[in-house]
Amino acid sequence: MKQRYLFVLLCAGPIGWAQAEIYKNVDADGHVTYSSTPAKGSSKLNLERLPVMSVPARARNNATPSDFPRIDSGTQRSRDNTRRKILGDELATEEKLLAEARLNLKYGIENPEIYRDKDGNTLRNVPQHEEKINVLQRQVTLHEKNIEALKAELLKSK
Repeated sequence: MKQRYLFVLLCAGPIGWAQAEIYKNVDADGHVTYSSTPAKGSSKLNLERLPVMSVPARARNNATPSDFPRIDSGTQRSRDNTRRKILGDELATEEKLLAEARLNLKYGIENPEIYRDKDGNTLRNVPQHEEKINVLQRQVTLHEKNIEALKAELLKSK
């Protein structure tokens, strides 16, 4: 046990010594430089010690205060039902948007970007097509993630 105290003292001791003199130097162009070594034309800064922050006390019991407003169970049930309805509506909307995004992706894959050169030949514009497919794929992924999150919220609310 005494070794612990000795270790703590040895570790905490140098904290008070960890200070340096700071010098400020302004050159001919107006650039300010701070350093721990004095230079020609520099001035020593007298800085006050920073206040020591105390460790906050452990959080008290997170019980609801006695004067906190109470809601009757009927009102809460009504709010929960409204929340579930809103989440259900959002889920239905996201599922429609996902179906639309998947159709757009399928159409984008089936219809590559093309252009005609100066001789009238039809060529594929691969970089532009790949970028278009990446954007469409990100939209599909976004809607899939939204649907997952909405389903998780609906499960929590039951």
